[in-house]
Parts: sequence; structure tokens; C-alpha cells
Amino acid sequence: MKRPVRSKKLQRPRKSTHSSKARSASEPAAENRPRLGLEGVIDRVVSCGWTLAAYNPNLPAVLSTPAMIGMMEIAASEAIQNDLPPGAISVGTRIEVDHLKAVPEGTAVRAAARLVEHKGRFMIFDVTAVAGEHLIGRGRVWRAIVEPVKFREKAHSRAT
Repeated sequence: MKRPVRSKKLQRPRKSTHSSKARSASEPAAENRPRLGLEGVIDRVVSCGWTLAAYNPNLPAVLSTPAMIGMMEIAASEAIQNDLPPGAISVGTRIEVDHLKAVPEGTAVRAAARLVEHKGRFMIFDVTAVAGEHLIGRGRVWRAIVEPVKFREKAHSRAT
């Protein structure tokens, strides 16, 4: 019986220990990044415009997933607002969220976010949404720090 052929391990190049070389030009320096552990919360009552029925009247008037995610994004943004470099804003770049339970129009919902990790220029938040004692959503949200004027210019250059 033949033994399987083993491939040689590829040697990865070593990362530079010089932070200025290891960090890209758009990545904020460690001292300019918001502190881990920062938290933000947003409380809202589910309005008709935030329900599935607003998109399609044949669907129930329950909180839509995009509306719940929007609340989570705002909570994450609020968490770090006071720790951003002067003039900077943060923008969402990625979401991984589970919508666990439906709640109807008129329900009070609280979305919360906690900054748990920095990965390059990205900040990662653990997020939840609750209605009373019910966990209705949870997951992770990624945000990046950007300079508003450059961000708007780039976005507008893509207009068709």
C-alpha cells in the first residue's frame, strides 16, 4: 500500500515588526483606534415603515431584518463616536447577523453593540437586539474609520 504524498509546507514571509511598514496607509495607528469594550445602545419602537408589510402588504407587519440590522449598525456607530479621530466617521462594511424571533409593529426594541476586536482597519462589534426578555437578533458587525470628504468623493465617482 502506497503512502500518500505529503506536500512540503510553504514558508510564509515574516511580517515586519516595524508598525509603519506593517500598517497600510489607510489603517489608523493603534493610538487613533477606538478602545476595545466601548458599548452603544439604541432604543426604538417598531414603526410600520420598519416592518415586512412596508415592503410587501401581503407579508406580516413584523420587524424586518434590514431594520433590525440598521439598529445594530447605529448602536455600533454610537459606541465609538467619541473615540474617533477628529473629523472621522465610521461606516459599515460587513454583517453576520441571525434574526431569531419576529416582533410586531409597536414593540419596543433595544439594539446593543460592543467593540470586541480590531482587525487591520476594521473594527468588529458583537451585536444583539432584544424585545423585553426576548433575544430577537445577534451577530457581528464590521465597521471602518473613514474621512468623510474622501469617502463621499469616492462614492460619487461611482455614480452611473
